[in-house]
Amino acid sequence: MAVVFVLIVLLVLAVLVTGNWYVWRRLFRDTTSGPGAVRRAGAVAIAGGWALTVGALVAERAGAPFRLQQTLAWPGFLWLALSLYLLLAVLAGELVRPVLRRVLERRARRRAAVPAPAPEPASIPAGTAPAPAGEADDPDAPDSAAGSGDSAEAGTAASGTPAGPSRRLFVSRVVGGAAAAAAVATVGYGTYGVLRGPKVKRITVPLAKLPRAAHGYRIAVVSDIHLGPLLGRGFAQKVVDTINATQPDLIAVVGDLVDGSVKDLGPAAAPLARLRARHGAFFVTGNHEYFSGAEQWVEEVRRLGLRPLENARTELPHFDLAGVNDVAGEDEGQGPDFARALGDRDRGRACVLLAHQPVQIHEAVDHGVDLQLSGHTHGGQLWPGNLVASGANPTLAGLERYGDTQLYVTRGAGAWGPPTRVGAPSDITVVELASRRA
Repeated sequence: MAVVFVLIVLLVLAVLVTGNWYVWRRLFRDTTSGPGAVRRAGAVAIAGGWALTVGALVAERAGAPFRLQQTLAWPGFLWLALSLYLLLAVLAGELVRPVLRRVLERRARRRAAVPAPAPEPASIPAGTAPAPAGEADDPDAPDSAAGSGDSAEAGTAASGTPAGPSRRLFVSRVVGGAAAAAAVATVGYGTYGVLRGPKVKRITVPLAKLPRAAHGYRIAVVSDIHLGPLLGRGFAQKVVDTINATQPDLIAVVGDLVDGSVKDLGPAAAPLARLRARHGAFFVTGNHEYFSGAEQWVEEVRRLGLRPLENARTELPHFDLAGVNDVAGEDEGQGPDFARALGDRDRGRACVLLAHQPVQIHEAVDHGVDLQLSGHTHGGQLWPGNLVASGANPTLAGLERYGDTQLYVTRGAGAWGPPTRVGAPSDITVVELASRRA
């Protein structure tokens, strides 16, 4: 097992080194005419960016002073996103490079094929004798066409189309510059989308067992807020204000609230005390709570007015609401216990289950749950991460049916690692329950 782990680590390192060398080559080596300060600066920037990324990850996991975590997190995690999109952009540039080179070569050939206009004969002033026939060939006479031997390159350069090696350098600079601009713009827009705060998404979910009196019941579902070194109190306030504006009947906080200790992030989570709903706010743990002191956070959210559902169930007027711990709690003896939460309930009543990870859906089906509300996936967060996330989860985002049980997965409100989302916008979802008897 140890050998396999070492081989995987070596493979990952090889891929990272190769990928970063390729980015450096396309952005710095191929865009310069020779060794110099630009190439050295590029190598330092790439190596320094990864050093900050590793530092940010280590500081967070090791519980370093919170100020140090914040200092490292912004440049370190943003570099992680930027490096991904720099690599994707330069790979896409390989498709553009030969096309651009062909266009320039065609233009150069077309211009070279156009005959140069014949020079007009010079006028000879009246009374001036013409030069002797041999004088035109005088080797000491000034050469008015000096440099004409380079006419192909000089002509194309003058016309704006570089030739030979200069053409390759021109193509590399155009493609490299476009790739860098595209990567920066992508990360910038994706980061703005997160910091702006999540938008409200609304869906209607019909439940066969829901009584007519509960038709239109609204549950505000929020997951993966990820308060931490990057997203703090101001972000939490945006989430609270957005939820309260929907005027829900019930609020479900479905895990991954924080990335850090109560000591460091207690003030950031304080706005949660202002959540308002007719039947209150409920909370279940996510995997990141178990990296951050789950027991302390359960007590903290209870102090803030949220009700933790630790493998527990409450009977609301028209349906049962249950919650199970995240599977990450198994290492601490606090894993999900479906039998405890659902085993003795009246299956004639509709049941809504809060469970952080979509993979818990199969046990929910076995226990007759009508609707499971989950998060965890972030919708992939950074495209093409959705391809990996969809392979690891039964549902990446949205509503799907598994037998008689429906599963809804929110993309989450915040972000982990880079405070950036690409192709997976954040959301707070208002789930409106519908009775088929209405």
